[in-house]
Amino acid sequence: MFTSIKRLFALLVLGLLSQHALAYPDRVVTLIVPFTPGSGSDIIARIVAPKLSERWKQPVIVDNKPGASGNIGVEAATKAAPDGHTLLMAINSMTMAPHLYKRVPFDVTTDLAPIMKMAVANFAIVVNPAVPANDLTTLIALAKSKPGQINFASPGNGTPHHLGMELLKQQQGFDMLHVPYKGISNATTDLIGGQVQVMFASFHSMLPQVKAGKLRMLAVTGGARSPQLPNVPTFKEIGIELMDTVDAWYAVLAPAKTAPDKIAQLHRDFQAVLALPEVREQMEKQGLTIQISSPEQLGNLVQSDTARWKKTVQDANLKVE
Repeated sequence: MFTSIKRLFALLVLGLLSQHALAYPDRVVTLIVPFTPGSGSDIIARIVAPKLSERWKQPVIVDNKPGASGNIGVEAATKAAPDGHTLLMAINSMTMAPHLYKRVPFDVTTDLAPIMKMAVANFAIVVNPAVPANDLTTLIALAKSKPGQINFASPGNGTPHHLGMELLKQQQGFDMLHVPYKGISNATTDLIGGQVQVMFASFHSMLPQVKAGKLRMLAVTGGARSPQLPNVPTFKEIGIELMDTVDAWYAVLAPAKTAPDKIAQLHRDFQAVLALPEVREQMEKQGLTIQISSPEQLGNLVQSDTARWKKTVQDANLKVE
């Protein structure tokens, strides 16, 4: 009888320990955003964080770590404990920026565990209203007539914003001076103020300023015009299809060696949050299209984009000193 009670007690203890071990997350979860507030990854993080917190019954905080075109935030995520409590809210600049720097202490293809591609966004080329160009053809002609005299902003070296303009410059044969900023907010402020004249940026980040009349949009990527700004043509309509190769995808990743069961749970939980009608509505209002993937699909995308942008940077001979 006593032996049976001891065995039962032992089983109960093991059961409780097992439940505790399976309880995840069991404390604060941090979403690292490698750019400033107002960036696409920041917007997504702040939309999903409250819903994840409700689901997990744990606080979820957004930690902005901008700098070095996202490399500082990515490095912080790669060095975090692989316990699922620190996640990276990334944009695909993480496959671009490392190729511009001589020494980068991480490899996005091996030091991060992919969880899910979350969303995609189109890009647009915008100008300060003082620029005497109401269409892209006129802007290109203006740039050719004033080589190196017109400045274009970006949130940093090696971002899609930067590489997109470099590709456009190469194809169309004009020169503009690149002015990199530490994030989209400062770049947008100076673009509105006229300190810089042009920017190739995500559609959703420019939309409020364009609607307010503070900036003028000349062209958008994608197969169709945006219903939010139907008068703005696509690059394809203008005959510049190359710009559609510059895309923006957003994803969530964990430090490498995060347990497969945690990756699977994170995938399920993020997918459930993105399926909520209110989350979809908020994302659409920001010009972001939800587009999810499996961890394996995201891993393949990181691999292929890393190789693709390495070649682009090398071909353009782009470097950051």
